[in-house]
Amino acid sequence: MLTAIYTAVGELMGEGADKISFPVIAERAGVNPTTLYRRWADVNALLEDVAVAALTRNGESIPDTGSLEQDLMLWADIIARDITRPERVRYLRSMVAARVDVVAHCPITETRCEQAAEMVRRAAERGETAPTVPQILDHIIAPLYHHVVFALPVDHKYARRLVHDVLAMVR
Repeated sequence: MLTAIYTAVGELMGEGADKISFPVIAERAGVNPTTLYRRWADVNALLEDVAVAALTRNGESIPDTGSLEQDLMLWADIIARDITRPERVRYLRSMVAARVDVVAHCPITETRCEQAAEMVRRAAERGETAPTVPQILDHIIAPLYHHVVFALPVDHKYARRLVHDVLAMVR
């Protein structure tokens, strides 16, 4: 059932639906609207859940190669490949377009923050010099998403260049 709901939201956003509401989502997903009302406080809460699932591949393990540089390279490549898939591009752009207010927190950013913090923690345990988590988010993750949202090129070389740039900050 959850997969059908998430798929319905993704399809509606990808189609640029004018109004996304619980009744519209429920009809597309083949569930009763009360199912949605019971689980989520409002449509925005559901959209955030779907965004986290779609854009962070919730539950994925982060790279652990024994080197922060290699971990960040692999992580940036994985993210770049994932968010440039056509269905992800449509979803990301639709999600950003649907937001009109500044949000207090963003589950996608929080998930990426946790992942980066884990890589930095492991690097510190190995005695490696590491950038801060905000530096990683601001100089690797944010540019990747920015490029996708604004239809700028994102490829393997670009993702790796971002990693080199952030690591140069601490060397």
